[in-house]
Amino acid sequence: MAEYLVFSLVAPMGAFGDLAGHEQRGSTGWPGRSAILGLIGAALGVRRDDDAGQDALNDWRMAVSVLNQGPVLRDFHTVQTVPSARIKRPATRAEALRALTRGDNGLITHRSYRMDCAFGVALWGGDAAALEGALTTPHFVPYLGRKSCPLSAPMAPKRLEAGGAFQALAQVTMPPFLALDPAAPLFVASDTPLGEGRIETRHDIPLDRGKWHFRARQVHIYHPEGKP
Repeated sequence: MAEYLVFSLVAPMGAFGDLAGHEQRGSTGWPGRSAILGLIGAALGVRRDDDAGQDALNDWRMAVSVLNQGPVLRDFHTVQTVPSARIKRPATRAEALRALTRGDNGLITHRSYRMDCAFGVALWGGDAAALEGALTTPHFVPYLGRKSCPLSAPMAPKRLEAGGAFQALAQVTMPPFLALDPAAPLFVASDTPLGEGRIETRHDIPLDRGKWHFRARQVHIYHPEGKP
């Protein structure tokens, strides 16, 4: 038996990116490692420029159960780009905006969201007691991928002992307005093997939050019996 911290993530909309293109920002079917670490970092009050605090978050191991990933909603944004000749080094967004002129061309970009999101999360390997308190009363407002995606219910964190991540995820507390059984997920994505399944590659290990640099990892995908 091992100690786990489990909680739920429920929202009317969520956005979980993988590889980001210039004109396409898709959304995968569940929040990856960078999304979960960003959320618990916000709850603990770890800022993006706090390199030591961000590195400490990497001690956590995690598994995510997908209870409902919902249909895809596509949104459109109009943006402007700055010619590279006008910026001689990596620039912040504020510096790029100051470099814009009236003659710069605009682009239409596409961003995708998932509707009616419901997930369970199990964490292990860190200070579960401190994180339980932080998720109950977060330092910064938590959201599901983007600030336009607020949570629709408290995360209901709790510590428990279980024989594995899948058993821990079965004990996630879901809000009463959702008729979802946490013990019957569509699938589970885990840092570690949970049984017979498949392996996917996700680019969701944060290397630099300021520069939005991530590296690839292998994720173990487990489908419970009877699920496609």
